[in-house]
Amino acid sequence: MEFDTDWITLGPHRVRLRCLGGFPTEKMRTIAELARIAIEHNMSAAARLLEVVADRSNAYSINIGTTFSKDKDAAPTLEVALATMLGLKTDQFSIDVTVVSQAEVDLHFGVYERMLAERIGIVPLIQ
Repeated sequence: MEFDTDWITLGPHRVRLRCLGGFPTEKMRTIAELARIAIEHNMSAAARLLEVVADRSNAYSINIGTTFSKDKDAAPTLEVALATMLGLKTDQFSIDVTVVSQAEVDLHFGVYERMLAERIGIVPLIQ
């Protein structure tokens, strides 16, 4: 059992919260919710929030998967905006957007999020 990991569902996003220095905190849930809102309003409908990672130095990393390559263009602006809202320095907050082709994922609800997470390496493949 992994005590440093928690899973939450925010609308169509199935998010893994992972804290490298202990248990996922309420602040991580807040970051996930703010990131979800930012993604839904500034990226395509194909973009999914997949993971929020906190390390011991109070730095956060957000992993997003999508099939639309233009979503990468919004990441730098969202990094600055989210870091400012959370009271963090911009070097304490990063957003990684991974683009996969539509041929690699099944676009059905539920399956899409899982396949994106598998392609990015967040979860292992189902055997």
